[in-house]
Amino acid sequence: MANATNNKIATFVNLCVTEGYKSPLSRSQIKALRAKYGCPMPAWLMKDEDRRVGHGKYACAELDAAWSTRNGVAAAASVPAPVSAPVAVAAPAAPAMQARIARAESTLDGNFIPSKLMTYVPYGNYKDIEAIVKSKRWYPTMVTGLSGNGKTTMIEQVCAKLGRECIRVNLTSQTDADDLLGGFRLVNGDTVWQDGPVVTAMKRGAILLLDEMDTASHKIMCLMRVLEGKGAFLPKINTQVEPAAGFNVFATMNTKGQGGEGSEQFSSRSILDEALLERFSGTYEQDYPTKAVEKKIVLGNMEALSCVDEPFADCLVKWAEMIRKTYMEGGADAIITTRRLCMIVDNFSIFADRTKAVTAACARFSNSTKEAFVNLYTKVDAEVSTTADPARAAAMEAEAAAAAVAKATRFDLKGAAFQDRATVKNLGAAWDATAKVWYVTGDQYRANPSAFDPFKPTPVSA
Repeated sequence: MANATNNKIATFVNLCVTEGYKSPLSRSQIKALRAKYGCPMPAWLMKDEDRRVGHGKYACAELDAAWSTRNGVAAAASVPAPVSAPVAVAAPAAPAMQARIARAESTLDGNFIPSKLMTYVPYGNYKDIEAIVKSKRWYPTMVTGLSGNGKTTMIEQVCAKLGRECIRVNLTSQTDADDLLGGFRLVNGDTVWQDGPVVTAMKRGAILLLDEMDTASHKIMCLMRVLEGKGAFLPKINTQVEPAAGFNVFATMNTKGQGGEGSEQFSSRSILDEALLERFSGTYEQDYPTKAVEKKIVLGNMEALSCVDEPFADCLVKWAEMIRKTYMEGGADAIITTRRLCMIVDNFSIFADRTKAVTAACARFSNSTKEAFVNLYTKVDAEVSTTADPARAAAMEAEAAAAAVAKATRFDLKGAAFQDRATVKNLGAAWDATAKVWYVTGDQYRANPSAFDPFKPTPVSA
């Protein structure tokens, strides 16, 4: 029994390595493996509470070990690894803690190649970014565009495809030279120098991804020499670091670092120094995907979460396109991003309710915007469903009719002819001389609907 379990674990781990997955594993990655390879659900992983490290995330020490072995073989076949700063040695820990410690050490030691996303669909500037990364030339690149349109993910997925290491730094107004280049840290009671992410990327010949660079302050001017391709001088340890072959810098921003052009939507964005911006060789403007591509993205996420609903996907991409057009024309204060559509799919996989999934994703906006977005979605859903899903359209029509009956204040008996006047009068109907029709109140009809149905009752709301 133990051998069988070990074989299952080994098979599962090998599939993860093949797909470029690293610990911790997400539920969607596990579902993708099952869909692609037909492997069983890894109960040994998902039912072990000690392995759970977050919502839908599981630590897999066996996978860490597999990557470490693979990276060790690769390192031995190439050049000697650079000397790194001393790392604190942890005391023996419980099994769950050992998994967490091993994961932390592997992050420091080895592989910075991003995991491949099975649901990723290339679009926009993907081919240009791929050509830049593949060239391994020094070409500092800026990618700009509105939030949630896949700028950062595109760069990471290019690196994942090409097997290039990518070190991502999320910049803020507080980010400074110590955060970027490195500084002295306290390790086991000793003060030692530790390289920052920029220096680490240079030494490894990796891609340095400066995410949300327009949130930074003048403190990132320490990157001037780095952005010239001249390496960095570390005055605290009197050392010059030269970039290894293949090192390059990508920066993502919602604005172009110059204010204006919609930057009021991003209140924490800074106006960056012109000399810093001038050091980027190329700038690529990323837009939201086309309807066809966005539908492919939405359906891919639905497949990964086992909640495929193609008419719903049609509704979402059409709805998002309408809101974006209104936003660009100045008629809306907010926008529906591709990222938010994926969040709606995630909601739908949990609640199996279209409107609830949309409402939950729109609740972050102001009440007026949320109401406007949800109302627009309802109209789009009714229109798309009528065309794409006749059964759903019929169900919606029946639901609307039932709602009208429930809230009607009176019912006009439009089928009551002259010869029926005595019958309907005996049933309690009254004559409306202005409208020239017999009618009953809503309560009268709902108390005995079968008596009035022959006379074609039409609900009327106040």
